Amino acid sequence: MNPPSPSALVPRPSACPGLLRIVPARDGGLCRVKLPGGRLTAAQARAIAAASARWASGVLELTNRANLQLRGVRQDGAAALVAELQAADLGPSDPAADDVRNLLLSPSAGRDPQQLRDVRPLAAELLALLEGDRRLHGLSAKFALQLDGGEALARLDHPHDVWLSARAEGYVLGLAGTPADAPLGLIPAGREVATVATLLHRFLDLADPEQSRMRQLLAQRPVEELLAGLGLLPTKSHPRAPAEIAGRLGSHPQRQSGLFWIGAQPALGRLPAKSLATVADLAEHHGNGDLHLTPWQGLLLPDVPVDQAAKLLAALATLELITDPAAPLARLVACTGSQGCAKGQADTKGDALRLAEQLPAEVEVHLSGCPRSCALAGQAPHTLLAVAPGRYDLFVRDATQPSPGRRRATHLSLDEAAAWLARSPSDA
Repeated sequence: MNPPSPSALVPRPSACPGLLRIVPARDGGLCRVKLPGGRLTAAQARAIAAASARWASGVLELTNRANLQLRGVRQDGAAALVAELQAADLGPSDPAADDVRNLLLSPSAGRDPQQLRDVRPLAAELLALLEGDRRLHGLSAKFALQLDGGEALARLDHPHDVWLSARAEGYVLGLAGTPADAPLGLIPAGREVATVATLLHRFLDLADPEQSRMRQLLAQRPVEELLAGLGLLPTKSHPRAPAEIAGRLGSHPQRQSGLFWIGAQPALGRLPAKSLATVADLAEHHGNGDLHLTPWQGLLLPDVPVDQAAKLLAALATLELITDPAAPLARLVACTGSQGCAKGQADTKGDALRLAEQLPAEVEVHLSGCPRSCALAGQAPHTLLAVAPGRYDLFVRDATQPSPGRRRATHLSLDEAAAWLARSPSDA
């Protein structure tokens, strides 16, 4: 019996790729694999690598939501690719739930020395809620939750529709923002899953069809209407401790004595399938066999004994993976661009590689091929928005302006952009 076609598995329309919905792109089909808590076993990594090499282009992308995409899926291989990935336990328990498995954790959850709580058990319960409650399958494929344990390694600049953040007294709740924002209240102990379930059902009760995101609903209705009856408690909790995202790359001690996590990143988030298979082997040989994808388009290999850390770093370097947060390519983000996307106005990945050769120290830049800003949620310190091949408008972060921020210059060549980026803030 032939496996069902991806389009037959999930009838609900959406422009977002998924495991069961392969969408067309300029370079072939695009398949997105959503990973629970960003975790991938070595066996699953090998299955992805094999399927990508057999049925697609062999090019993988790590996303800013700690998921993974297979590019260049052949039309005649789409169903077989989906079947192989499902056989590796990479799909949802219910096909209709694939879109809503959007829960972001820190890649160092359970191991971070700064964490206040190990969020992994609660994360498993929340994912079970999203998969098991069929009414929640009506949420948008972009509707996302964040569960924060207070880790130092945390992405605090990605807005989420619903977020929970650990404090000394329990979990606080917020909407349409990040754990760095002021919370709306404290969830009574043991009521975290029930509170989220009630909140999501109320969102679906109140939202009009065009209000697919929490921020859209809150623009039309008071927040009290969403929170009524949730039983949130007042909180006097201190602001969330700042993140230290340098821990995403290199070797860092875990809270477990004698163990380290090792962070690495492929240039601009693109990884050859054969390299992923090699990383899986390294994870088994030097660590516990797990890979944790990060929301910075990278990966962490946890539970590495102290005497293995340097060996693993050296092995990752032979794969041309970045392990130094000061490296120019560690400070650049670029979307697929015109090579893989019809909306891209420029070859952003190729241009980013060229810009890396001129990038001033400590400067962070996002290159976007169009205004959709697919590669980065929120504002980067500097954004180059393509307006033509090799030409960009330059924006700087400005919280008073919508993304990508405040426009500083227009129609720049790469050399001109590099010169602008080299200026001090007072000169810009």
